[in-house]
Amino acid sequence: MKNRTSITILALALIGALLFSLLTVYASAEGTRALKKKIDVSARSAALYVPATREFLFSKNADERRPMASTTKIMTALVALEHADISDTVTIDERAVGIEGSSAYLKAGEQLCLEELIYALMLQSANDAAAAIAYHVAVDIESFADMMNMRASDMGLRDTSFKNPHGLDDAEHYTTAHDLAVIAASALDNPFLRKVSSTYKKTFRSDERQRTYVNHNKLLRRFDGAIGLKTGFTKKSGRCLVGAAERDGLTLVSVTLDAPNDWSDHSAMLEGGYSLIERVNLLSDGELCYDVPVINGESTSVRVTCESGFSLVLPRAEREIKRYVKLSRLAVAPIRKGDVMGTVIFTIDGEKVGSVNLIATEDVPLKKKSNLFYRIFKKD
Repeated sequence: MKNRTSITILALALIGALLFSLLTVYASAEGTRALKKKIDVSARSAALYVPATREFLFSKNADERRPMASTTKIMTALVALEHADISDTVTIDERAVGIEGSSAYLKAGEQLCLEELIYALMLQSANDAAAAIAYHVAVDIESFADMMNMRASDMGLRDTSFKNPHGLDDAEHYTTAHDLAVIAASALDNPFLRKVSSTYKKTFRSDERQRTYVNHNKLLRRFDGAIGLKTGFTKKSGRCLVGAAERDGLTLVSVTLDAPNDWSDHSAMLEGGYSLIERVNLLSDGELCYDVPVINGESTSVRVTCESGFSLVLPRAEREIKRYVKLSRLAVAPIRKGDVMGTVIFTIDGEKVGSVNLIATEDVPLKKKSNLFYRIFKKD
């Protein structure tokens, strides 16, 4: 009987997952067609990505390998933060001083915390900061680039290759709009990096000096909800930009490579995305609470609540959303905190799209002396 119950529960879970998958794919397919008709971007390659569903709403030559200039630094920051602490003191290696391009004007032997170098990297796009970070985390640039490539491989990316941490031109240094969107989404999962990328200006002071880093990303001021992420440019790569925005709990990532009108491209893609889909909150944390009577417990009832909140990314459309609560009218001790006591099931237009467990919020031990009614009730 127990095995049969487990199989039934597993089957229901698989059906729920299938319906959710079909829904997200449908939304993305419709979104891609709609946005391709609606917008035209100047970029050689472009992509609009929904991290929550891992789907692309829009793409243009998104799998074409291209140089990415300083958008490289997103991966540099991500790898650094996964292998070092922002409180680390970094002694600037002389090999990092005087790197061509954007600079924080670091001096050999100078000591800075890794936190400041990350801000210099992401806001000022400082190439010397990128090199200094690489030498701190690894023994040399090549070893750090290997770490970047390993991280890209872990993400399942097959069209990305790093040769350095700053993005200066190299024939073997490239990515795609598709891959860069995935990298950006991973970076945004890091709370500190998410905070840095959305910062317009940051000043660091010490007894010896003061440095102020200003973000080159104009999206932060031009687009409502913008939270990042990174600019880039070389003569070979053209203008490159990774954008990100959040509205009503929904994050979108936009990428352009070699885009003469990148600011306009990103505004069009992001606005198009938000006009097409939305995050719908179906259940908030702690929204549902029930007191369920308990048989033969040291307490006469147990408090039950939802295990978590629940939301979906859905196409903007009229729809009938319903939720059904399946919960026994009574429970039998013993009960442990976290035990599943019921389920909340969600449907859209009559189709199940997900569920959330209802769990006990407390222990209810068995009474020390069991009575006859309890023994009968518990008997299989």
